[in-house]
Amino acid sequence: MIFEIDAHGGVPIYRQIMDQVRRQIVTGQMAEGEPLEQVRSLAARLKVNPMTVSKAYGYLEREGIVARRRGLGLFVAPVEKDARIRKKKEMLEGEIKRAAASAVHMGFSEEEASDLFQKHYRQCRSGKEGAES
Repeated sequence: MIFEIDAHGGVPIYRQIMDQVRRQIVTGQMAEGEPLEQVRSLAARLKVNPMTVSKAYGYLEREGIVARRRGLGLFVAPVEKDARIRKKKEMLEGEIKRAAASAVHMGFSEEEASDLFQKHYRQCRSGKEGAES
């Protein structure tokens, strides 16, 4: 699992871990039955307290996204196709909502914001994200 943790961004680290694990599961980057990295190992790699990782994993387990196998650790739980689609839409909606609020606060018109979104969407679809941003 690849993580990007921002210790100064205002979002608690356990939430960042949860969001990134959830995203990797929902997008299929982590497959059903795949083990999660052990708490101590991930904590050491991210240079965070093991309780922070444990807290994130605990919440994900309560959500049913991961399942504990006694003596073996945590694994990606089965996710129904409809639930996966619903969760992906929720995640995208949250990001679009934040981007829309930023556009309004910066004084962009709806058309200008929409044009920017479409431009970046097309770049991502064509694989040119890094080239023209």
